[in-house]
Amino acid sequence: MTFSYPQGRLLLGETDSVRRAYEKFHQQPVDAVDLCEGDTGYSPRRTTLGGCQAVTGPGTFYGRAQRTLTFCPSEDPGWWIDRTDLPEQLMTPVSIRNVWTSARNIVLRSGNPHNYLRMVEHIIALRLGMGVDDLVIQTNSGDPPLFDRSSLDLVEAVEKARIVERDLPARYVTVKEPVTFGGDRGDFLTFLPPENGEKKLRMDCAIDFASVIGRQRIVFDVTPKTFRYGAFARTNASAAQMFTVRTIGWLLADMRNLGYTKDNILIHGKRKYYGEPRFVQEGNGKALEPVWHRATLDLLAAIALIDQGRFIGRVVSYRAGHTLDVRAVGLLTLHRLLVPVE
Repeated sequence: MTFSYPQGRLLLGETDSVRRAYEKFHQQPVDAVDLCEGDTGYSPRRTTLGGCQAVTGPGTFYGRAQRTLTFCPSEDPGWWIDRTDLPEQLMTPVSIRNVWTSARNIVLRSGNPHNYLRMVEHIIALRLGMGVDDLVIQTNSGDPPLFDRSSLDLVEAVEKARIVERDLPARYVTVKEPVTFGGDRGDFLTFLPPENGEKKLRMDCAIDFASVIGRQRIVFDVTPKTFRYGAFARTNASAAQMFTVRTIGWLLADMRNLGYTKDNILIHGKRKYYGEPRFVQEGNGKALEPVWHRATLDLLAAIALIDQGRFIGRVVSYRAGHTLDVRAVGLLTLHRLLVPVE
């Protein structure tokens, strides 16, 4: 099966660099395809939760402390972050407008400088992945929990709370026209309207690492099934990064007390993994865990920052990361290129 896409209107990057990146992308073979015919399985009604459900794990940045997130229903539209330890602070809407930084992970903040939540990508990806429109995330810390099963614990917490329909139709949004964003390392993102008026989101995501990860590419429709599958994929770090964390990391603000282990992340070297990789293909032994994590828990999280409704269409990603993801969503919003779909 062959997948090819036009380059959209270029809003970021150099024309020649993006053209070369497109050529390399289209030359890269697809490792896995998971498309759905017809209904994606999400409710056509607006949704929230039937009750509250908490999940607890060691802190991402303070591994010796236990951190808890509680998912609760919301009568207000959208997703909200409620720092219960800061009672005078208003809740932070999950929106591109409240991104503090995306340098290493996405941090959302509003009001008081302490009113933030770090590494939100593995949490807010559930908005589109599970089809929950209105929700409150309660936390008493800006440090979220980290799990050996990546975001699957969060998925199960939402399932236990139950997704319920509201007496309102779901809202959908897409791009007016094909739009492309080029990065500074041979990477790009392209957003395209949906084909044939379908209310679905299709992802074509490719990565290329100079390590054992190598070149990986998957194409899939975002459904509860594909998202639940991808939510088991851990983030990855190089062996050199882990060495830094374990030696001088305590000197660096963004690494100090980082609770990574060989169980909760995938550590990769030039020729081997340190630990057991997941999503290993039969036949060739290729482990697609990095690309599934990139697509479902990183890229989908950035798309979830679009607060006008559920994004539908096609998103093509080649070698991109958090920074380009967030810049792209911000520029789509800034240039008013997002339009409602009736």
